[in-house]
Amino acid sequence: MAAPAATSAPAPTPAPIRSAAALATLPAIDLNGLATRLFEVPLAAANFVKLASDGRRLYLLEADSTPERRTSLRTLAIDNTAPTAELFAADVNDFELTPDGKRLLLLRRAAQGPQPGDIQLLDAAARAPAEPPVLARATVRWADAMLNTDPAAEWRQIFDDAWRLQRDHFYDPGMHGVDWAAVRRKYAPLLPRVGDRVELNELLAQMVAELGALHSQVFSPDLRRGADDIVPAGLGGRFVKVADGFLVEHIYRSDPELPSERAPLAQAGVAVGETLTHVNGRSLLAVRDLSEVLRGQAGQQMLLTLKGGAADKPAERRVVLLPVSAQRENGLRTGDWEQGNLQRVAAASEGRIGYLRLRVMAAADIATFAREFYAQLQRDAIVIDMRGNRGGNIDSWVIASLLRRAWAYWIPNAPAGTPPSSNMQQAFSGHLAVLIDEDTYSDGETFAEGVRRLGLGVLVGKRTAGAGVWLSDSNRLVDGGLMRAAESGQFAADGRWLIEGVGVLPDVEVDNPPRATFNGADAQLDKAVELLRRRLTEQPVPQPQAPPWPRPYAKP
Repeated sequence: MAAPAATSAPAPTPAPIRSAAALATLPAIDLNGLATRLFEVPLAAANFVKLASDGRRLYLLEADSTPERRTSLRTLAIDNTAPTAELFAADVNDFELTPDGKRLLLLRRAAQGPQPGDIQLLDAAARAPAEPPVLARATVRWADAMLNTDPAAEWRQIFDDAWRLQRDHFYDPGMHGVDWAAVRRKYAPLLPRVGDRVELNELLAQMVAELGALHSQVFSPDLRRGADDIVPAGLGGRFVKVADGFLVEHIYRSDPELPSERAPLAQAGVAVGETLTHVNGRSLLAVRDLSEVLRGQAGQQMLLTLKGGAADKPAERRVVLLPVSAQRENGLRTGDWEQGNLQRVAAASEGRIGYLRLRVMAAADIATFAREFYAQLQRDAIVIDMRGNRGGNIDSWVIASLLRRAWAYWIPNAPAGTPPSSNMQQAFSGHLAVLIDEDTYSDGETFAEGVRRLGLGVLVGKRTAGAGVWLSDSNRLVDGGLMRAAESGQFAADGRWLIEGVGVLPDVEVDNPPRATFNGADAQLDKAVELLRRRLTEQPVPQPQAPPWPRPYAKP
């Protein structure tokens, strides 16, 4: 099928089709004075992510506060009593009401894995029926359905859709001066040579690279894993092969305020210096690498036999723990590096300088920033480590926290030496250094640029990646893959484009040589501490002093 011309406008989004009977059931809304007739729904605050109504009750999809963000469907009657929200069904990923408001379509959460759960079609009511036979008749099981596809035809459609998504969503209508129709003619003849989805990704990536936009990516859909896939696992530490097993050389450190985040070895009470001799009763004498016995064991109870170590330990003992996935093991290793940096900065500055790292700029990193930054407000200076930050969208929130300035103070009738407190709560008054490198990306770069332009601190390290045009995950393909188009260009108040293609330049350029870094050195972090220590000497952080107590009624 021939692609439309590059200058054609995107097709308008069709309006939802409603029957005459469905339209007749919709209430007439008098828009005049509507704002004065609004009232607050009598519900406690919660994380509601979707709302619909059938005219008799509200249907609300509520997410919990767990990392999995499990969602449940609740209902609330619309009446003049004091209604309470009823649980319609737990573990509902999404829902839709039919146009006439009589039926509910539920997408249930799968028992396990990333695949969607079953679909249920039920009567709209205060709660779901409790009878299993009724639910069984109302359920469409995805596992019972099979779909035949023609991969080559699907790849042709994906190629055309990806080309159109870039044409219709790229932030520059002129496509950076590129003849986009000619680009399609250049790459379309290669489609017959594509042999799998990975090769299609490569073709799409080469095509979009013609635009020269660094903030644009191609992602595959979630591919099915074979039953024989080998999933690596880890114990949260480093081992050294010795004659009778594996010596525990190091256990990854973690934030002591988060005991649930400890490495499996730490949770099981294993100590550095002990030797692991058996795993699930299997001797490790002939095992060359510990990963051989950990494969496929993530989340499964494992029995370890240990010997040696401290004098207060028995000659041989057994512990049970849960190995973690390779992804979690990598996170533990990163956390250990961060804890080492925190201790390194504290030791080099006699505790005057704090340290925190933001891995990405997502919801979990808001919690990290709040936990680490506010606990170090009394430091004279702080290093914020943005190296390797993969981006997100919380830069404005973090910068807003850094912009708070104390302008008045409170002092109570308290013992001598009690420090005053700022009326601008949680305002940081010290000096700031931000570490950046070649892997600081997207929103991590926007944050760094904001620190520079607002004069909040000094940037130390290397030029960042240069991905400054923001985007979303809305550019989905037919198989669930993603062709992200660079959608929103970013420019400064002076009319200059920001970041894209050039990155953020540090105020002080410092490289981390690979060999020295492998051996534990960190020239960038050391330079940031050096600069902050010098600044603390040249510009000490002012400490507010309460004036003499007023005596307005004292006699002259």
